[in-house]
Amino acid sequence: MSLKYIKIFLGPPVQVINLCNTLEEVSIVPVIKDRAESARLAGFGSFSSDQEVWIHPDEEKQAKEILESLHL
Repeated sequence: MSLKYIKIFLGPPVQVINLCNTLEEVSIVPVIKDRAESARLAGFGSFSSDQEVWIHPDEEKQAKEILESLHL
């Protein structure tokens, strides 16, 4: 089993929440990476507050269609 995921979006937390809520409505469970929060927890600083949304490759087509429909 492959554990590789595909990054489909990078943006501000408000847009990430909107995208994730929409994905979850169609049973796609996204993974959110927040590098700024990880850096803060490790005791470092970060200049960006953007978050990344990752999905399983099997759900890529449907997730990208949702992303396009949201105009993000």
